[in-house]
Amino acid sequence: MSFLRRRPVPSLVGPSALALLLITVAGCSSTDGPAKAAVPSPDGKVTELCRNLHEELPERIDGLARKDPAPASELTAGWGDPAIILRCGIPKPAEMNDAESDGVEADGVGWLMEQRDDGSFRFVTTLRRAYVEVSLPKSRADGGLSPLTDLAPPIKKAIPEGIAD
Repeated sequence: MSFLRRRPVPSLVGPSALALLLITVAGCSSTDGPAKAAVPSPDGKVTELCRNLHEELPERIDGLARKDPAPASELTAGWGDPAIILRCGIPKPAEMNDAESDGVEADGVGWLMEQRDDGSFRFVTTLRRAYVEVSLPKSRADGGLSPLTDLAPPIKKAIPEGIAD
């Protein structure tokens, strides 16, 4: 008669294996979280205008779905990945005092235009009661002004013409 002797096989689901699995999953976790945007802190009148704009913003601009940045705020919005970011209620940019600054108009809304060193663009509304900033990543810069054209109707509706304080 033959006796078969069995040795215990270490469990693959013990605490060490579980820890290794968690570390592996954490290391491979998605970095596709929302973009980040600093939330402006304007005064009460401008905050109200920005909240009105937030209610008017479209779900899509330039064919990109809305994907708001973190932290969530009625003063920021985003579309696509990499995100086109809108921030409402920013302080007046110093560049607006420079007569040599570039400007564009898209569907009746004037914008200060700045190309950044990384190839992205920053646009800030002009002659409106609140400053609205739109940041366009380099990868979206070749699409022209269509994001600004898509944003013009809600801006015209929510942010009256005039000079921001």
